[in-house]
Amino acid sequence: MCALAWGPHGLVGVQLPADEGEPATRARMKRRFPDLREGPPNEAARHAIVAIQGLLQGVHDDLRHIELDMRGVSEFHQRIYAIARRIPPGQTRTYGEIAEELGDKGLSRAVGQAMGHNPFAPVVPCHRVLAAGNKPGGFSAGGGALTKLRMLDIEDARPNGMASLF
Repeated sequence: MCALAWGPHGLVGVQLPADEGEPATRARMKRRFPDLREGPPNEAARHAIVAIQGLLQGVHDDLRHIELDMRGVSEFHQRIYAIARRIPPGQTRTYGEIAEELGDKGLSRAVGQAMGHNPFAPVVPCHRVLAAGNKPGGFSAGGGALTKLRMLDIEDARPNGMASLF
C-alpha cells in the first residue's frame, strides 16, 4: 500500500510501501504526519493515486501534473525538487549535475540531502537522481537503494548502459 497525505493546496507527502506491510506503512505516515486524519481521497488525490500506481507499473508519466503543497519545504529544497521533476521517466541525473544547474557543483552533498528528505517521492523522482559515477546512492524509501534500482528498471532507465538487475 502506498499512502498519500493531501491538503487543500495539494500533495503534502507520499509514503511508498514499507517492506513490513500495510501496518508499517500506516505507522510511518502517522509519524511523519501526526495530525493526519484518514479519509476518502478527493478527486485530485484519486487522480494522483492512479498516476503513481501507473508509474510503479511501468507507465512513463512524469507526474508533473500532480500539484504539490510546498509550504513546509525550504526554498532551496523547492529549487532542487523543481529540477528533479523535470527529469523524464527512463532518464537519470546525478547530484552533481543538479548542483551545477543550481550554479555550484559544491552543492552536490546538499542535493543528496534534499533528495533524502524528499516527502513527495516518486512525484519528485529522487529515484532518478544518482550519486557520482551513476551509482545508486541512498534512497529513503523501504528497501533503500534496491527499491531505487527497481524503480529505475521499471522505467527502463539504463545509466551508463547498466544492465537490469531484475
